[in-house]
Amino acid sequence: MIDLIPHGIPDVAFVAPDYYKHRFGLGGKKVLLTFGLLSPNKGIEHVLNALPDIVAEFPDVVYVVLGATHPNELRKRGEAYRLGLEAIAKKNKLQNNVIFHNRFVELKALTEFIGAADLYITPYLDEAQSTSGTLAYAFGAGKAVISTPYWHAAELLAEERGVLVPFGDAKAIGREVIDLLRDDTRRHTMRKNAYKLGRDMVWSNVARLYMRSFELARLECAVLSRKSFATKTLDQQPRDLPELKLDHLARMTDSTGLFQHAIFTVPNFSEGYCTDDNARAFILAVLLDEMEEEPERIRTMATTYAAFLHHAFDPKTKRFHNHLSFDRRWLDEQGSEDSHARALWALGMGVGRSPYRSFQVMSGQIFTEALPTATAFTSPRAWAFSLLGIHEYLQRLSGDRSASQIRDVLITSLMELFDHAAQPDWPWFEDVLSYDNAKLAHALIVSGRATGQKPVFERGLQTLRWLAEVQTTESGDFRPIGSNGFHKRGGPRANFDQQPIEAQAMVSACLEAYRATSDARWYAEAERAFDWFLGWNDLGLEIYAPSTGGCRDALHVDRVNQNQGAESSLAFLLSLAEMRLMQNAVTAFNHPVS
Repeated sequence: MIDLIPHGIPDVAFVAPDYYKHRFGLGGKKVLLTFGLLSPNKGIEHVLNALPDIVAEFPDVVYVVLGATHPNELRKRGEAYRLGLEAIAKKNKLQNNVIFHNRFVELKALTEFIGAADLYITPYLDEAQSTSGTLAYAFGAGKAVISTPYWHAAELLAEERGVLVPFGDAKAIGREVIDLLRDDTRRHTMRKNAYKLGRDMVWSNVARLYMRSFELARLECAVLSRKSFATKTLDQQPRDLPELKLDHLARMTDSTGLFQHAIFTVPNFSEGYCTDDNARAFILAVLLDEMEEEPERIRTMATTYAAFLHHAFDPKTKRFHNHLSFDRRWLDEQGSEDSHARALWALGMGVGRSPYRSFQVMSGQIFTEALPTATAFTSPRAWAFSLLGIHEYLQRLSGDRSASQIRDVLITSLMELFDHAAQPDWPWFEDVLSYDNAKLAHALIVSGRATGQKPVFERGLQTLRWLAEVQTTESGDFRPIGSNGFHKRGGPRANFDQQPIEAQAMVSACLEAYRATSDARWYAEAERAFDWFLGWNDLGLEIYAPSTGGCRDALHVDRVNQNQGAESSLAFLLSLAEMRLMQNAVTAFNHPVS
């Protein structure tokens, strides 16, 4: 398996070149730039031979050649190449139009030189150049680029992000420079296209991609392997994952959003829509993008869910509505704390993991407005959902101090809640196990690991371990806390009605614990919770519906609820997507899980 990670670049602002030109005495000039260590394969002589035609139309052009001679070139031939370039400039009568900066510059000065350029030119002569740091820096800073078609440039400058010219063709270079200097609109469009793509190349994002690659490599070599399951008999081995089918999800989605409930498999218009479910659906869409599942269909659906979240947010109150009627009327002044926090979680995913810039920007704008409200919440689950959202958001925007500070506040709230409620025989955050229980442990595992707070991380593992024990039957199957009474401390636990969101929460939390510890026990726990959907439960009945890809709403004491509502169907699809992503990681390089 090969991970493709772009060349890293500094994160610089998108500003007009005139902002920097005065620092180099270039105010009022048209600035062309080439930088890097000089050697004959750079092809700079072809730009110098193109300049007479350019200067004839734009007398105020200045070509800056920035960089010392390459040490290897200096050792073998001294400054012969640079002196030859200066001779060409003099021959072409370009003394007033060419500046050679024979020095290596530090990053700050380099970004300022790049910032001052109207056009960046890489006239390199070697086609088999797979990467160019100079090209990456200039492109990511939002420069219009003219380049020969070496491999890196041909890929990076495609789709109107730059201009390619033949190798060694001075006339073509001159023609393209003149065309771009004439056409401000085209040049600025090219700059914007480059800068947008360059956001994925900034060092913070590249570091995140490297860490993800290292994590996947670690998982591939982790305890989980053939040997981990070698002693299991056939009926104990993990089942093949079901086919991912989006038919029911698509049927439940219209141009407004995802319907909340279904009558069997038919959307129930009278119950309308809710922010909770559209947030979950957007999270699913982001995960499916990572799996490269039906990209066009997924992007269309994701756009609908994102638009719903945008519409649900009230910028005046800084709160989300939750319930929307079929005729598009909000039925509440503001939604619950949990629905607000689920929306934050979804928006954090949009910022941190969506590949689409439009989703990243829109999600980030709402997230930053809506996040501070979470500090006034009293619901532990709202704290947990918010922490999951913050974690995803900071994957891309790690420098947001406000988000980091709010994360610290919410971590402290959960830890203090545990300290107040827990007893030796009841290591939990409340006096009752109710709904979406595993999300509390999940949030501490993620947050503790991200912040390096070992007590927080260990508390998350401790509570998840206890919850797994409480939700295990005598035969070893997963039995979630029933919603018909829940489980109060010291009282009987409700075994029914069992809800799909409990299995999903457990799958997700256990996979996170496995990512963090490489302990195969957690992968097995995730499989056990997932198998609940497949019939490994108290009644031995399938909860998910293989014909539609949806999921039935509950496991009752005597039957399965045949309605396939949004919450239940999303619980199954999210669980399946997460299991698929993890299975892809641990089976890379043909190392199967079982």
